[in-house]
Amino acid sequence: MLNARAAAKHLPAYHPPLAGRQGLRLDFNESTVGCSPRVLARLRSLDAETLAQYPERESVEIQLVQFLGLDPSQLLLTNGLDEAIHLVCSTFLEPVDEALIVVPTFAMYPIFAAAEGANVIELPADKDFAFPLTDLLQRITERTRFIPVANPNNPTGTAVPREVLLEIAQAAPNAAVLIDEAYFEFHGETLIDQIGCIPNLFIARTFSKAYGLAGLRCGVLAGPTEQMRTVRRVASPYNVNGVALAVLPEALSDQTYVDRYVAEVRNGRKLLQRELDSLGLPYWPSRANFVLVKIGETHSDFVEALRARGILVRDRSSDPGCHGCVRLSLGSLQHTQTLIAALREVVDELTLGEVRA
Repeated sequence: MLNARAAAKHLPAYHPPLAGRQGLRLDFNESTVGCSPRVLARLRSLDAETLAQYPERESVEIQLVQFLGLDPSQLLLTNGLDEAIHLVCSTFLEPVDEALIVVPTFAMYPIFAAAEGANVIELPADKDFAFPLTDLLQRITERTRFIPVANPNNPTGTAVPREVLLEIAQAAPNAAVLIDEAYFEFHGETLIDQIGCIPNLFIARTFSKAYGLAGLRCGVLAGPTEQMRTVRRVASPYNVNGVALAVLPEALSDQTYVDRYVAEVRNGRKLLQRELDSLGLPYWPSRANFVLVKIGETHSDFVEALRARGILVRDRSSDPGCHGCVRLSLGSLQHTQTLIAALREVVDELTLGEVRA
């Protein structure tokens, strides 16, 4: 009888609530305006011959390393940022190894680590989701081989200072330290300048958020040349589809479009947080394109009340330390203003003022 590995049998299932997403989608941190018109024009120009060919990522990687200021040997295009995480785990984790993961955070870190049979050690964040540096440093051992840090973090929107990230990498020389910069554009701070300077540091980025390309699944993993040489052996030679490779250069070349959208999100973030202050709803100041809000016991009613008004938001109550919390994604200023108007109605409808008091 064929049996799956024990590690695979016991993996927690991740089921994102994607079905029936009708309305203003502020639940998955996607772009609310979509990709650049130049990307759409390139999509429309694709012919049957292009789709019949196996994809070649090298020429696009050369353009990307020029954009990021790296060497071609330090970078790999991936099938979304998820594959970047998966490849790091597959390359460096053995069943006897440990992964140190501060929670709450992106759900796929422990799943990919556990899939390799590694022992996943989850460390709770400090008060107000502050990064527990002291606790993490104390848990590092010779078996520690993977430490992922989302910066900014999802679902909290909190960020870890640069010097803390560098200290982690230096304190765990046997571990692949992966800094997930999925929300870099909205944060504006990066460690990509340290690629090649620190032998165990990796950076992952995505084009799903600010670039509006979530449906094409395109990400990037950067790391030291020697380590990336091994990662490439693990990766499929055709891991990124030809459509994504065809349009990515257009997305990169239209930074005016991306910058304009990012500016709207940042302005909307200020407006939303100011409104939450006015409404008396507790939240955590965010560096990403979303804000985590503490609703309390009526969190399910809150989500449904917004859905009834055509706005989708994400209940994060099942995340560690997030009971009663709802994540509100940000988009264009117009969409953020629509959200704010609905929030005022829902707060009044659910008498959240009494809860706040």
